[in-house]
Amino acid sequence: MTVVFECVHAGERHFGLGLPEPEAPLRLYPLGDDTLAALASASDDTTEALLDRLTRDRTPVEADRDEVRLLPPMLPAHLGDALVSGFMMTHNVKVDAEVPDQPNWFVKGLGDALKVPGEPLSVPADAVHVCEEAEVVLVYVGDAAGVPRYAGYTFGNDLTDIGRFKQHAGHLSYAKLCDAGVAPWLHLGEPPRSVTGEATIERDGAPAWKGTFTTGSDALHYELPALMSRLFAYRALHHPGRVHYVYLGADRSSFHGGFRTADGDRVTLDFTSHGVRLSHPLAWSS
Repeated sequence: MTVVFECVHAGERHFGLGLPEPEAPLRLYPLGDDTLAALASASDDTTEALLDRLTRDRTPVEADRDEVRLLPPMLPAHLGDALVSGFMMTHNVKVDAEVPDQPNWFVKGLGDALKVPGEPLSVPADAVHVCEEAEVVLVYVGDAAGVPRYAGYTFGNDLTDIGRFKQHAGHLSYAKLCDAGVAPWLHLGEPPRSVTGEATIERDGAPAWKGTFTTGSDALHYELPALMSRLFAYRALHHPGRVHYVYLGADRSSFHGGFRTADGDRVTLDFTSHGVRLSHPLAWSS
């Protein structure tokens, strides 16, 4: 599986291929004033063909990991051109006999809502009960006509004020207005059918809660192609170059385990089946 990532090195955007090996230098290709999202939206190539063409035309450089700032995958130059959204109650373990034929959809924010590993996840000051949600994230880029085209997938943490939603189901939109953790690695190819891993919450440097999770298209109650087709049938979501980050929902979380997170906790999601790890401190707004 090919993986691509973007970062800032020496003040300029670069991209690299593959999941970096620990402690190994990164092999990077300069993008200049371009972004992968902009180049993808202006090309009829598949993403794989686009990346192959770019690597042939650009001279690579090497950099140590601590010399770069990783970015959310395909992040556009203007954060307002990114839309972070998701679905709720999509997994088989959460549906019941009265499940609708289309799940609730929500907006988390624009590009600045996305936080790569290590960055704090901001929580509203009046949050009721916040929990982590380990999810697959699909990435789409609007083509020249504005139609969202699938680019690949990554993994994320759809941080949610589940307590607010439980108090009032109509407050789903408010409950989702927390930052979203996202892995910088974009996996090219079809969305994964099965993803497994473990969530760990640390408090004062020590593990305070652990739990496993299962996600991927096989865990969904809905057919993924139909789900995405119905979402992007809405023309309001069409815009050339707009990058969509769509969180597909989670199965269980620390909330279901009876644990309550707090300011300063560190949440780590280990997507062990795919070798991806996200770790973020939680920061309640003052």
